[in-house]
Amino acid sequence: MDYKTNSIRPFIGAKDFEVSRSFYKELGFTEVVIDENLSFFGIGEQRGLYLQRYFVKEWVENSMIILSVDNIDECWKNLITKDLDSKYEGVKLIPIRDFEWGRECFVHDPSGVLLHYSEFNK
Repeated sequence: MDYKTNSIRPFIGAKDFEVSRSFYKELGFTEVVIDENLSFFGIGEQRGLYLQRYFVKEWVENSMIILSVDNIDECWKNLITKDLDSKYEGVKLIPIRDFEWGRECFVHDPSGVLLHYSEFNK
């Protein structure tokens, strides 16, 4: 690349936009409403995703996002205390797994997007 990039921000869809908005806020994202069909959910200044009031089952259920974390054990403890799988239909939490490259746990959002919380080997 011959230029500097500042961030990369995926767009994801939502089966029920209002439910997904609530879910991402509960995960700890900060919402910036763009319009009635689009919000930016950020963590920090340059990291985040765009959630849109748009749903194509095949696309959304094949969407995955990796969130790199410093401490997967603390992340997992935080996720399970939120009790997301009992609050939101379709949400599943998958415990930490060990891989050659690091450790990871997973969360399926209310629409089927798979969030990978990953701690990479140093």
